[in-house]
Amino acid sequence: MYIGPHVSASGGVENAPLNAAAVGANAFALFTKNQRQWTAPPLSESSIALFKERCAQHGFSPDFILPHDSYLINPGHPDPESLKKSREALLEEMLRCQQLGLKLLNFHPGGHLGLTSIEACLSTVAQSINYVLERTQDVIAVIENTAGQGSNVGFKFEHLASMIDQVSDKSRVGVCIDTCHAFTSGYDIANPESYIETWKHFDKTVGFGYLKAIHLNDSKKALGTHVDRHESIGKGFLGTSFFERFMKDERFASIPLILETPDDSLWKEEIQWLRTLHT
Repeated sequence: MYIGPHVSASGGVENAPLNAAAVGANAFALFTKNQRQWTAPPLSESSIALFKERCAQHGFSPDFILPHDSYLINPGHPDPESLKKSREALLEEMLRCQQLGLKLLNFHPGGHLGLTSIEACLSTVAQSINYVLERTQDVIAVIENTAGQGSNVGFKFEHLASMIDQVSDKSRVGVCIDTCHAFTSGYDIANPESYIETWKHFDKTVGFGYLKAIHLNDSKKALGTHVDRHESIGKGFLGTSFFERFMKDERFASIPLILETPDDSLWKEEIQWLRTLHT
């Protein structure tokens, strides 16, 4: 299993592999720029070279590195000018991944802001994906499921399937399932029977072939609350039994499993414990 946290890239993207290695990870996530700003200075050649060098030194394959885009981007925005700004920002994120030799970019599908329908928003997101794929190479656009807070789309597997269906190059689109988001959006993966049925439904609706990553998080909030609040592994409503079940599930053995748990002092311990479950 390829497990690691979303680590800091403070001081430069080249520091992210070091931070991941320090907690015993063999996968990691990062922001390639400040996630709360629209623009950022270009990546320097030295940062790019050092990032690649340190990934190689510590055994991090691009297959198991999951960059995350800026929180500001809304690829489903109903306003044309705001949508254009989001698309250009998403394109910049894809190009940065391309420069770093990375294969995936995880992003939130955004929301309709109450100004249009869910279906129209899903189509807008799909067209945003088409826009960035036409202008980049190699990098896969990875749609993350949401908890369904506010007007956010992507909280049902059917939403993910609809977006994928409208993407022209299906070889370069995929999904990341956040376990906290899935649970609070209404999929009871904490229950053993419902766990089985949820993944059957996912496979039938979206397909495991499109699953590129997992955000492996516990939840501070209960089933179906549509609230996005992550908890440390085993300390929330999903509980230890879910993680014991999940880590024995071989369907997740060859994709990055990324912790976005809130207490970074526990990351090393969480990774070690999760590894003991994969027997």
